[in-house]
Amino acid sequence: MAHRYKVREIAQQAGLSEATVDRVLHGRPGVREDTRAEVEQAVEDLDKQRTQLRLNGRKFFVDVVMQAPERFCAEVRTALEAELPTLSPALVRARFHFRETESVDDAVATLAGIRGRGSHGVILKAPDRPEVAAAVDDLVAGGIPVVTYVSDIPTSARVAYVGIDDRAAGATAGYLVDRWFGRGDEDAAVLVTLSHDSFRAEGEREAGFRRALRDLAAAEHRPPRRVVDIAQSSGLDETVEDLVTQALQRDPAVAGVYSIGGGNAATVRAFARSGRPCRVFVAHDLDTDNRRLLAEGALSAVLHHDLRADVHRACRLLMQAAGAVTGVRTGSSPVHVVTPYNVPG
Repeated sequence: MAHRYKVREIAQQAGLSEATVDRVLHGRPGVREDTRAEVEQAVEDLDKQRTQLRLNGRKFFVDVVMQAPERFCAEVRTALEAELPTLSPALVRARFHFRETESVDDAVATLAGIRGRGSHGVILKAPDRPEVAAAVDDLVAGGIPVVTYVSDIPTSARVAYVGIDDRAAGATAGYLVDRWFGRGDEDAAVLVTLSHDSFRAEGEREAGFRRALRDLAAAEHRPPRRVVDIAQSSGLDETVEDLVTQALQRDPAVAGVYSIGGGNAATVRAFARSGRPCRVFVAHDLDTDNRRLLAEGALSAVLHHDLRADVHRACRLLMQAAGAVTGVRTGSSPVHVVTPYNVPG
């Protein structure tokens, strides 16, 4: 066991004698497992207390830069503002830079402006483009850590990515859609709606989706289900509705949807206008629209992850990069399959 504190400190925290603590720290025999556990817990508690003292009175200004539909930006803002008090005793303040549509040049300019003004860290959802990666590298070189959020830019110097395993999420959607159709529906096609092909997360989800459809078809010795793509919608309702309507007019076999890029209310309207049933509809994120569509039966299932937990971890990773905390985990966030019968509060 690490000997980070004086034996007397650990003994006082654990409520044990110094001799007992010394035996545990040096791995000597004759110590019960529950006593060893008490000493380990005492060391863990001292670590937490030291972190609290280190954070007391510290202020962090975090910039949140996102290109996403307003409805998703609003969900992220609500999640982050709910989590900020839980980061005490540090005082964390957020500055938001949200755009529904944004060119790569605009994203680079936003990041350059943050570097010029200064920041304790950036939470970023932006296109995976070389120019954006270079702007991230400039921020990090200037002492401003960056955490990519929801969609990664892995070639950049970002300190971590916070989000789901997008390929696994896409494969889950492929499994749900294919099983929902069932046998006898092999000719039914699936519409995949994307917001923009420059977001890495969307490409990963589509790749996982297509791979699952191929694997399921191969296992049953049949051709894979046909996929029809819609891209460059920016997830905006008006654009999505027009593009889905056009796709339905072109292809009478489309009978299901996997929504990667959003605009789901618009997709439902397009099916209704076309007089076509949507037999299975899988989407991402429990925003206000998707909760309503689930309750109405328009969505079959939503692949959901906890935005509050993710933004909390993103902030802690930025604080860790500043040396204020330690032990913040990395790795993918869990994905939950939500139906009308298990919608979280």
